Formats: sequence, structure tokens, C-alpha cells
Amino acid sequence: METLGYLIDGFGVALAPHNLMFALIGAFLGTLIGALPGLGPANGVAILIPLAFTLGLPPETALIMLTSVYAGAMYGGRISSILLNIPGDEPAMMTCLDGYPMAQKGKAAEALAISAIASFMGSLIATIGLILLAPLLAKFALTFGPAEYFALFVLAFATLGGITGKNPIKTVLAAALGLMIATVGIDSTGTQRYTFGVLELYEGVDFIIAIVGLFAISELLFFIEDRAGSGKGPMKVNKLTLSFKEVREIMPSSIRGGILGFIAGVLPGAGASLGSFIGYTLEKKVVGKKGYFGEGDPRGVAGPEAGNNGASSGALVPMLTLGVPGSGTTAVLLALLISMNITPGPLMFTQNADIVWGVIAALLIGNFLLLLLNIPLVGIFVKLLSVPPKYLLPIVTMVAFVGIYSISNSAFDLYFMVAFGVFGYFLRKLEIPMVPIILGLLLGPEMEKNLRHTLDIADGDWTALWGSGLAIGLWVVAFVGLVLPYIVGPILRRRMNAAQQGAE
Repeated sequence: METLGYLIDGFGVALAPHNLMFALIGAFLGTLIGALPGLGPANGVAILIPLAFTLGLPPETALIMLTSVYAGAMYGGRISSILLNIPGDEPAMMTCLDGYPMAQKGKAAEALAISAIASFMGSLIATIGLILLAPLLAKFALTFGPAEYFALFVLAFATLGGITGKNPIKTVLAAALGLMIATVGIDSTGTQRYTFGVLELYEGVDFIIAIVGLFAISELLFFIEDRAGSGKGPMKVNKLTLSFKEVREIMPSSIRGGILGFIAGVLPGAGASLGSFIGYTLEKKVVGKKGYFGEGDPRGVAGPEAGNNGASSGALVPMLTLGVPGSGTTAVLLALLISMNITPGPLMFTQNADIVWGVIAALLIGNFLLLLLNIPLVGIFVKLLSVPPKYLLPIVTMVAFVGIYSISNSAFDLYFMVAFGVFGYFLRKLEIPMVPIILGLLLGPEMEKNLRHTLDIADGDWTALWGSGLAIGLWVVAFVGLVLPYIVGPILRRRMNAAQQGAE
């Protein structure tokens, strides 16, 4: 009953006219961003963070808008997968297997509608799971001491391989870079570290400047290098003729995919790619020889779409309750909260209950908004695929620069953002992932604080870091999380590639 009361209060926040308006704007912009191949939700949210500061939005409104962008981008990723056979991001890869064949058969509108319905079901199931699970996990996390929190942060870094899917050495290098950047400034003892006499560095590196630079500006540089030409025309979308019987047939696939996706999202390091893959794989096993997967089976669209959207909402659970992001996009959202002096974690459910439950209620409302947007307005999103990036780049650049300048009115921050963008560009050229850098930058200060606190209490005894059963359990899970992605990951990618090649 307590949860229900909080949720009702959350609807009071989410249904405020200005919050509802920004949820709609976020859902629309997110779908547009998701429709652009390769941009993805993390880059999309990073690009639009400055807009929240430019408009002077309060924390709950900013978070509602950007979580709507996140959800919308997960919806929008299916558009280029179905019409161009180019996944909007990695989780949308499995949608290509049956979505594109459906489009080739003249059923593009049906494929887009099925994916929208499945995305809605997956997000709805995961949001309900978030409502039920998050308060319980937050109460459990209140029992954590500094040693347990330090072990939890180690767990977050140990599971980065599952989030990034990259080379383990490069992932560790990226995390180390993030932790190094986090040490810039004046520490708790008053000692200056790596400031080089620059006054602006005394307070450390601003999360938002680093994120917008590493994600948004580096993405713009890649756009200029690789996609400065004209847009690629998508396949023609036919008139929608989806029947109630066809919707009913994909419902079991959507429900199964949503449940599996939510579980994958909650697990540290698993992410939407796993949710999408297991959603597709399960449907092939359940349907068996009765299906025609790889040739345009609607269940091959519904399963992975429900899975990746379920995982995106599930990834909010560890971010809100523990302060540990479950995906690259939630790492960006975590930075937004910290920049607004809100500390994600168990205390957030008591100290900032209006924000937490307002966002959760907005997710429920946003799912319905996205369903209403994605079916009748899909033609608008499709046309965006034909717009040359040279027309989109100036708008995106303007939003980033104006937003960053509005935070502090400092030209130094603009130069710093561009420097991070160039730095991120070269790191991406070397295939060094961005998410570990951001996570190191975000969690580094709290990780150091809890390490110092633990050692101060124990008079410098390092064994205190694993002095409780809970801490030992977290260290064990961290070790498993470190090793498992590099065993399961290659197998998962081989199977995904094999499934895609088989479909071709």
C-alpha cells in the first residue's frame, strides 16, 4: 500500500501539464534520434542534456524528458532496422532478421506496427517490474556500509564488459582513464591533484561537459567524417492493414520478451542486447517448425523488440536504487542526477521520492504516448531517414554549445567540451569504449570516499573491505561478472552474427 501511495503521488508529478508536455517532447525527439542509424539512445540523451539546462528545467522535469528520450530512442531504433536493414543501435540488430524481410514483402507498415506494440508491451511489463522491485532493493541497500558500497562500485566496474561488449583490455584502460579524470581537483584532505594551476580545475571535471564532449561532440565529428553526404532513402511504407488476429498472435511473444528483457536489464552488465537476443531465441524454440523465422515471421519482430525495450526500463532499477548504471544510457542519466545535486541510491526513495516516483509514473504514461505516436506518425519518422546529416548537424551543435554555456556562462567550459570531443573521437577510432570512462568519472569520487571511510574505521586494515558476508557476496558476484561476459559475450555475438547471416 505504501508503494501505491507513492505511485499515486508520482502520477500527480507526471501529470502536471508542463511535465506531460516535456514527456511528449522527449518521446517524439527520442523516436527521431532512434530512427537515425548508429546514433543510439546514449548519444541522443547526451546531446539533449544541455537542452534541459538551457530551458532551466527543474530536476523532475529534466529527468522525465530525458527518460522519455531514452524510451523513445529504444522504440525508434526499429525503424531503420525494418526499412533499411541497418540497426539503429546494437539491440535492434535482431529486429532486422524478420523485420526487413517483412518490408521486402510489402508489409513494412505491419512490421513497424508490430514492433511498436511489442515495444509497448515490453516497456510496460518492465515498468511494472520496476515499481515492484525497486522499493524492495532500495530498502535492502540501506543496510550497506562503506565497505559494501566500495564492493558494489567494484562490481559496477567488473560488469562493464557486458555493457560495452568490447576488448577487456580496452575496457579496463577506459575505466582507468575515467578514474584518473575523477581525481582531478581538490581532494577531501585539501590537496590539489592534477590542476596544473588552472583555477577552473580546482572543483574537478564537470560530468556534463565530459559527457556531452565524449558522446555528442565526438559523434558529430564522426558524422562529418562518415555521413556528410545525402541521406539514404528508406523503403516505401504501405498502408497499414494489421488485423486484431495478428495482434493477438504476437501478444505471447511480446509478454515473454518483456519479462526476459526486464531480467536482462536488471542484471549488471547484461543489457538490452542480451534482452533482444534471448527474446528472439526463445521465440524460435517455442514456435519451432511452425514458424518461418528469418523470412518475415511477425513473432521474430515482436520477441526481440519487447526484449530490448524491457531491458532498457529494467536498467533503471540498479541506477535508481543503488546508484550503479545498468547501461550506457543510464550512466548518462546518472550524470544528470549528480550534476543536479541529487544522489541516486536507496536514500533517493525517501529524500527525493517525488522525483523517483514522478519518473516511474512518467514511464508508464510515456509508454502510452509512444504507442500513440509511433503508429499514426510513423511516416514522419520514416522521412527523417532521407534527411541529409548536413542539415541536422548545425542544430545538434547549436543545442550542445548553448546548453553547456548556459550552465556556467564560461567560455572555458566550451573549450573543455570540444577538447573532450576530440579526445573521444580518437578514443573511438581506437575502439576504446566511452561508457567505462563516464562510469569512472561518475563513481570515482564516491568510490574513493567509501574506501577512505572503510580504512579510517578499520585503522588502515585492508581486510575490512571484505569483512562482512554481504561484502564477500558482492566481491564474488564482481568476480563472476568480470569473467562471465568474456566467456558468454563471444558466444552470444557469434550466434547473433550466425542468425543474421542465415537470414540473409
